Amino acid sequence: MKTKLKIFTVIIGFFSLQIVGCDLLNVREGEKPDQPRGTFQYAVTYEDVITNLTNSIKEKNTQNYLACLADSSYSKISFSFIPSAGSSSIYPALIDNWSRNNEEQYFKNMTIRTSQDQQLNLLVKEAQAVYQGDTVVYSAKYSFLVPVFASLETNIFQGELKFKIIRDSRFGWTIFNWQDIKNSESPTWSELKGQFNY
Repeated sequence: MKTKLKIFTVIIGFFSLQIVGCDLLNVREGEKPDQPRGTFQYAVTYEDVITNLTNSIKEKNTQNYLACLADSSYSKISFSFIPSAGSSSIYPALIDNWSRNNEEQYFKNMTIRTSQDQQLNLLVKEAQAVYQGDTVVYSAKYSFLVPVFASLETNIFQGELKFKIIRDSRFGWTIFNWQDIKNSESPTWSELKGQFNY
């Protein structure tokens, strides 16, 4: 009788495991990331950085935007920003050791304050690149179209940008110095950063 009880217990236990653990060896669906990867490509060339920057803005992808900027974890050089003339008198935070953290804060604020169906658009023209040792100095005129929150209007920020781009320890190109230059009466990207810094 004890033998029959042991066999019965083993059989019940086996079938219980089959019912409860039937998915133990099956492959499960992968989890979705917090933010979609978008069109980001590893920056093998300096041109990839510009493409990634433009796409990250269009896609409102903070992670990809920050990946375009030098990270002191992978580079001897920290990211720095030089605002356009006059913008720092309106937005003093721009000259107070502006960093990747400030970039993240402004970018998140900007994307949160534009509705999901409104697109940010960066247009770059008259681009030039010059190699200076291990650095590429990239300059271009830009127009940054930013929809006004809760409105059909669009703000246009214009100027010239100058990026100093270098390879980090992962051999990917990143922007380590960003200079914004005012070239018209239009507000500049610096002023946009100042507006959305808070």
